[in-house]
Amino acid sequence: MPSGYRPEIIQRSFIDFIGSQLHPFRSLSVPKLRLIARRALGDDLIALQFEPNRAFKKQAVELRGGWHGGQHINLSVVIDGIYHQRSYSLVGLPQQPIWLSNTSNDSAASNGYDKNNQRHTVTIAIKPQGLISNYLTQHLPLGTVLASSVPNGDFTLEQARLTKPVSSSVKESSFEKRPPLLFIAGGSGITPMLGLITEALQYGHKVTLLYYNRASLLESPFQNHWQHLAAKYPLFSYYCVNTEDPSTYLAGTRHLNASSLLALDLPLADTVIFACGSQALLAGLYRAATEITLPNVHSLTAQPSLRDNIIIERFGNAVSDPDIDQVYDTTADIEERTVYLRGRQQQFNTSDKLLMGAEDAGIRLTYGCRQGICQLCRCNKVSGVVKNIQTGKISSDGYESIQTCVNVAMTDVVLDI
Repeated sequence: MPSGYRPEIIQRSFIDFIGSQLHPFRSLSVPKLRLIARRALGDDLIALQFEPNRAFKKQAVELRGGWHGGQHINLSVVIDGIYHQRSYSLVGLPQQPIWLSNTSNDSAASNGYDKNNQRHTVTIAIKPQGLISNYLTQHLPLGTVLASSVPNGDFTLEQARLTKPVSSSVKESSFEKRPPLLFIAGGSGITPMLGLITEALQYGHKVTLLYYNRASLLESPFQNHWQHLAAKYPLFSYYCVNTEDPSTYLAGTRHLNASSLLALDLPLADTVIFACGSQALLAGLYRAATEITLPNVHSLTAQPSLRDNIIIERFGNAVSDPDIDQVYDTTADIEERTVYLRGRQQQFNTSDKLLMGAEDAGIRLTYGCRQGICQLCRCNKVSGVVKNIQTGKISSDGYESIQTCVNVAMTDVVLDI
């Protein structure tokens, strides 16, 4: 026997299985979250506060040092015996609480929301819409344990290479060399911004927030947080546009356009823009970026484009081009094609997304989020051409891995299912 080798007499997976039968929250290797509080932040946003188990803390905090602003987790939920998975942005950073506005009633306390215990919890904020989010916000009992991924995602400052630490010996004037950052959010798209903005300020960036919402500034659930940051960091400024109140509009318009971006008076050529929101908001941003002409300081290089400075949250259904919502967000112009499932010796005809076409034909395929997020529907395409309706990408005609929930058949297709 090799020196130093010690066989594992009892497998960790077996210990996990026995432990989960005795107590569902305990696990040596599976990250889990237990719902401990629920709080309404407004008419359409509800915060869910979770206690992480030991495996989550070890994998997400001890081994990775925590998570970055802008990252998300995948939650697994079972409803009526059917397994679902959804991705939700994390609110804030580990070990750093969020200053939430006080509500008009004390419903927070009655739902167990512990503001003083935020340093040891995981929080998400979501709208009560759709099957999964509605279940989490309206029906999931306190104390319920959910399987979770560790925090992940590349909508971060680190991914944009903006995480150079600030040295105590660096003079304030050197902050001007750091690129200014503009964060644009709409509705619940504000949730990944909370941690991102805090991190950016800690790294010494000049930060501007432009937030579109159907609420007044005083009713904004994170107003206390913005006030706290503005008091602590002189480099932070924020604009909350209530789409129902003309007095809050930028450049006299409720919509995001070139005029509203220019009204911020930022050096746009050097500004990195993070955006998260509806398809309409992101489409408006890209149109504005196309209309704004940046100065070309290097005559021998190509004309710079503001579009190159934009980073968007991609784990949802965000678009990356102003015309994608008109070109790729519909299957009405797709001809009906035949999809053959080689392993099952079955076939069906559809002009819809592959997953939906199979279900319409009474064929059940594996799926999770149904939005191109969780990857559970991924399978191998043997032959044929498909198009991803979120990105507009056209596949090759050969063997490759695809997701059935976001791809439509452009030709007859053979799947290795």
